[in-house]
Amino acid sequence: MIRTRFAPSPTGYLHIGGVRTALFSWLYARKMGGEFILRIEDTDLERSTQESVNAILEGITWLGLDYDKGPFFQTHHLDRYKAVIQQLLDQGDAYYCYASPDELDVMREKQRERGEKPRYDGRYRDFTGTPPKGVKPVIRFKNPLDGEVVIEDKVKGTVTIKNSEIDDLVIARSDGSPTYNLSVVVDDWDMGISHVIRGDDHLNNTPRQINILKALGAPIPTYAHIPMVLGPDGARLSKRHGAVSVLQYKEKGYLPEALLNYLVRLGWSHGDQEIFSLDQMVEAFCLDSVNSAPSTFNDDKCIWVNQQHIQDAPAEHLSRHLSLFMAERGCDLTQGPALDQVADLLRERAKTLIEMADSAVYFYQDFEQFDVDAAKKHLRPVAAEALVLVMKKMTFLKEWTTQAIHQAIQDTANELEIGMGKVGMPLRVAITGTGQSPSIDATAALIGKQRCLIRLQMALDFITARAAS
Repeated sequence: MIRTRFAPSPTGYLHIGGVRTALFSWLYARKMGGEFILRIEDTDLERSTQESVNAILEGITWLGLDYDKGPFFQTHHLDRYKAVIQQLLDQGDAYYCYASPDELDVMREKQRERGEKPRYDGRYRDFTGTPPKGVKPVIRFKNPLDGEVVIEDKVKGTVTIKNSEIDDLVIARSDGSPTYNLSVVVDDWDMGISHVIRGDDHLNNTPRQINILKALGAPIPTYAHIPMVLGPDGARLSKRHGAVSVLQYKEKGYLPEALLNYLVRLGWSHGDQEIFSLDQMVEAFCLDSVNSAPSTFNDDKCIWVNQQHIQDAPAEHLSRHLSLFMAERGCDLTQGPALDQVADLLRERAKTLIEMADSAVYFYQDFEQFDVDAAKKHLRPVAAEALVLVMKKMTFLKEWTTQAIHQAIQDTANELEIGMGKVGMPLRVAITGTGQSPSIDATAALIGKQRCLIRLQMALDFITARAAS
């Protein structure tokens, strides 16, 4: 069975690069009818935090990247790692290394002086003497000295590494705890991971891990190393480029599927198609189509993709995500129209859910003052006659519908022999408090008759006071 995994370390936020790796792993599992596993690599006890674990789980849930098994935690499997380390010792594929940190520093410095690449020189590889006193040894994997490791990478192509270029890596620290490369190998083996899809910053670890798997007689998974995501300056995407945590994009008003759509197009393409639903991504995804070159994150393009998804999303889906932002603005959604109707009306003008929420407040909350610039321009004494007449017509409407309201505005303009804008713009400012809204007839219909009439009277009082001053 095809089985992929996403294995973040809980040492910080779930960043955008990690999300893209998770997405590619999830898409491949779904495309192939396999399983997607979530594993938390928390063996770095000093840096791992429960807060980071929670952020990872919240981010994955918000994105909708449902996992079939997990989350598994490496700290729950320490006994298993120790057993494998002991197995490698027993079969002669690992050994105790007594080199102190100071000794290793001197070794590396001499290598640099000779113009060599700093690396462990294997001084305890075949050690049979008396161990030095007072040194707690690490355990190193005895990497093969001859031959080569050939990686048939699904993204990078064939990668060949000579074993002579790989030193004996530490697989257990001096306190007995397993290192990353050992625990990852054991987990991928035990969990039956068929495809390891991860960032290409792990490519240098892959030949080491393959050699450990071979020593254990374990199957070798297929590898696909995804190129990194760069910031606009060409450097690896980081905090200095702005929001890089997935939850920051939630807070900024992105739809989760829009963020995934943007990320999947960073280094992967399907013809000229730009906008994908999750189902379309699964249907079209292919590892062979992943570009091996890094991709640059572009905020403007990401916002554009979000805007497209806001325009296309079902109103119920929009309102579910929008409701969080309405609550932040103190809106009681029982005191106004159905939120899905509001979202449907506002979607054309919004790039983010924050913009939509800001525009939706007047549907649920009355305001005490009008936008200064809009009122100065449109709530003038000359507008009073039109507002009085349209208010009268709206008062006597038997049906409070978009069509009926539109007719009242049209009849007012015809009777006064003025353009529709001379009625519509003062009316817009009167009932929304601003100079910007969707079509005013549809907006008024959703706001409700009583609320509109109260606001119209408030606008007329404003004009009266303005004329008097």
